[in-house]
Parts: sequence; structure tokens; C-alpha cells
Amino acid sequence: MKNVHSTIRQPLITEKSTIQKEATGVYCFRTDIRANKIEIARAVEALFGVKVAEVRTAIVRGKMRRMGRFEGKKANWKKAWVRLAPGEKEIEYFEAS
Repeated sequence: MKNVHSTIRQPLITEKSTIQKEATGVYCFRTDIRANKIEIARAVEALFGVKVAEVRTAIVRGKMRRMGRFEGKKANWKKAWVRLAPGEKEIEYFEAS
């Protein structure tokens, strides 16, 4: 993975990830399925200017979907939980206007 924007696709903003971010300081991202933990940590450090303590990953399997009588499958994707080092500033997803 050469580009940090191709490694970190987008932050996952769900109810569960928001509660986890506020309680434990763990941030959740949707990442490239080929990226490993070291590449994810380096991408987060480069994008947000923080120090990463731990990265946990999981591959989310795509669901089967139907459109009438035709079946299809959504793509598999990787989810990464990133814990920041103690004393690091919070990551701001959106800039205040």
C-alpha cells in the first residue's frame, strides 16, 4: 500500500463505534482488504498526526443480496480498530466550520 488514502478508506461512524471511541479511545476505520496492521498504523499516523498503540483487524464477509430473481454478493471488506497511545490528542473526522 503506497497511498494512505487507499489504505484508510473511511471512518466507520456507527452507534457502537462512537460509544467505543468515547469510552476507550478506540477508533474504527474501513480499510483496504490487502492492508496489514503495520500499514494501517502508519497510514493513521500520517493522516492524523497521532501515535498508534495497537491495531486490531477483522474481515467482514459480504452479504448475499437479491434484486428480484437475480442473486448477487456484496464485496468483502476489512475493518480496523485503532487504539491511540496514551496522551495523544483525539482524532477529528470532520473539520469545524
